[in-house]
Amino acid sequence: MKSGDTDLLSGKGYEIIELLQGLDVPRTEAISIACLVCGEELTSQNIEQASGLRQPEVSIAMRPLRERGWIEERNEKKNTDKGRPVKYYKLIVPFEEIVKTFESKALKKNMEMVEALEQLKELSGNH
Repeated sequence: MKSGDTDLLSGKGYEIIELLQGLDVPRTEAISIACLVCGEELTSQNIEQASGLRQPEVSIAMRPLRERGWIEERNEKKNTDKGRPVKYYKLIVPFEEIVKTFESKALKKNMEMVEALEQLKELSGNH
């Protein structure tokens, strides 16, 4: 995955980013998820080149994905003994499962809002 890095995010990828951000998913996290959905196993550099994110942004965005158990991360030494190892990332859960997680979170938030509105209605009737 070298020359096609910038082509990684297709129309589908950009749509995923937009929809995830609409669900209050942080921008860098949404971009990283979209890259991993559109690619197979990707290096941090693949994601940087496709998305325009900087290396620290990719690392920070991957932390919550790793904590949720959505990605696998592995290090591979470069051919030379110098420099940091290359980080590889890949999704280890189906994208549908990720979507269901965000769906549950959104439904819970909506229920909390409805309950708050009901309480406000009750309070407004008791002046």
